[in-house]
Amino acid sequence: MEYSTKAIHGQVDDTGKGAVTYPVYLSSTFLQEGVQQFGDFVYSRSANPTRTALEQQVADLEGARYALATATGMAATAIAFELLQSGDGILISDTVYGGTWQFVNELFESRNLSYELVADFNQYDFSQVASHIKAVFLETPTNPLLQVTDLEKVIGRAKAQGLLVIVDNTFMTSYLQRPLDFGADIVVYSATKYYAGHSDILAGLVVTNREDLYPQLKLAHKLLGAILSPFDAFLLSRGIKTLPLRLEKHQENAQLVAEYLDQQEGVEVFYTGLSHHPGHAIQEQQASGHGGVVSFVLDEETYDLEVFVQSLTLFGFAVSLGGVESLICRPATMTHESYSTDLQERIGIRQNLLRLAVGIEAGQDLIEDLAHAFDKARK
Repeated sequence: MEYSTKAIHGQVDDTGKGAVTYPVYLSSTFLQEGVQQFGDFVYSRSANPTRTALEQQVADLEGARYALATATGMAATAIAFELLQSGDGILISDTVYGGTWQFVNELFESRNLSYELVADFNQYDFSQVASHIKAVFLETPTNPLLQVTDLEKVIGRAKAQGLLVIVDNTFMTSYLQRPLDFGADIVVYSATKYYAGHSDILAGLVVTNREDLYPQLKLAHKLLGAILSPFDAFLLSRGIKTLPLRLEKHQENAQLVAEYLDQQEGVEVFYTGLSHHPGHAIQEQQASGHGGVVSFVLDEETYDLEVFVQSLTLFGFAVSLGGVESLICRPATMTHESYSTDLQERIGIRQNLLRLAVGIEAGQDLIEDLAHAFDKARK
């Protein structure tokens, strides 16, 4: 069955009423048959029918045995990190999402955990990894510089050293890329983004095929209370039904925007869909598309960044991505502000770097909006 069909028909009404949309079970608790007879649902923090149906829907799309729906994307990452024990360390991309970086930078030390930043996992020598390193956490493409990691090679090398591999697949979703197919142990998402798709809920996902890891992840999910509410589970499931359609339009527009930006004077563009992007070939091999995020640097001698942003009318100046509307943000002060200035400079997050979350509007309207801003901002 094709992905788009699964996305729509992944849930079945269990009430016998014939509803084409799965019900929202708002109950916090459920009646039990007797002192020794407990049903599948007891208390909604542990399990809720609406959330469980969503988790089954997601697992099917991911090609996974298990999925957990969490309150936010950071909750999903935090649950994955709960697998680490005191004294453990983790390898992490140096351009990882700012919230993930802030988590490891501010919380790991008090938990007697450590981390090492890796500039390029493709070139990393896993045979020399220190004995206390137990896991790898990576994004591909990265946020916001869209660097590509070769999943097959890197996951293979990491697992050969006995390392747990966690992949943040938020930018791609399982529609475009499935890290579990390359051997990843856990995949996490900010489902707030493309999975939900409408900028109206916060949500996260944890997916795995590891039968030995799932009980630990499920326990952390329950005990930390990092659960997705029934109504948000309903909204997320509704968003999933149009995910393939939306992502096709997102990346169609992103390609158009990236090619337009690439033709402008004083603009350096980062998008894996451009043939000259260093990771283009790998992305073509391991994913079925390039997503809807485009980053670019404006030459400060050519353009006034403030005027450029203020002159846009269709690209809203806000954080986040994956909604139907187009957004623009400045990573140095809006998504990666927790990085020190020195670290930002070292990894390439410049003050004049902008990130576009390209929406599903008419592509030509987006080009005209950008063209107007370029004209206004030119010095």
